[in-house]
Amino acid sequence: NWQLFSGDLSRPFRTTDHEPELTYIYPTDAQLPGGWRLRYSGISLNHQSNGQPLPLSRSWNRVILKAGMEKGQQFQLQAKLWYRMPEDPSDDDNPDIADLVGRAELMGHWNVNPDNTLRLTLRHSLRANVNGSIKLEWLRKLGDSVFAGSNSGLRFHTQLFSGYGDSLVDYNRRRTVLSVGLSLVDW
Repeated sequence: NWQLFSGDLSRPFRTTDHEPELTYIYPTDAQLPGGWRLRYSGISLNHQSNGQPLPLSRSWNRVILKAGMEKGQQFQLQAKLWYRMPEDPSDDDNPDIADLVGRAELMGHWNVNPDNTLRLTLRHSLRANVNGSIKLEWLRKLGDSVFAGSNSGLRFHTQLFSGYGDSLVDYNRRRTVLSVGLSLVDW
């Protein structure tokens, strides 16, 4: 993350989060009500960290159950439910991360047309203290691919985030952030 207006905190980057994971996906083609189709289900072992020394160090390990569905080429939904793997309380850099960032995520994509995609992501703590976040995104295709018949992965990316966990270093602060940039690969 670069913060354009906070140069002293953002040289060269304010924070860089890493999220390697090992995932097993089971391809599925099951009809659901309303014209939806379940396309996959899976499980992941996930590690997320920012690679910083204390006191800015943040990390957690999770087991994630996931599923994805689609309605034609226009709509996709992805759901995730995770369990944070226990850590030794004396070594835990962020003991309340699941309560703030959440334990579940629902992401919806709407491909408005071949050049524009809108995305909504909701995270929830699944506890009485309602924490989590909401993220709204607009992705606009830029350019054409050099390969015939394929789309360019380059996207103009605008994002509005409100809640906990837009970055690991700020996982425990409620923030509202407007971000503008480029996405190099469309996942």
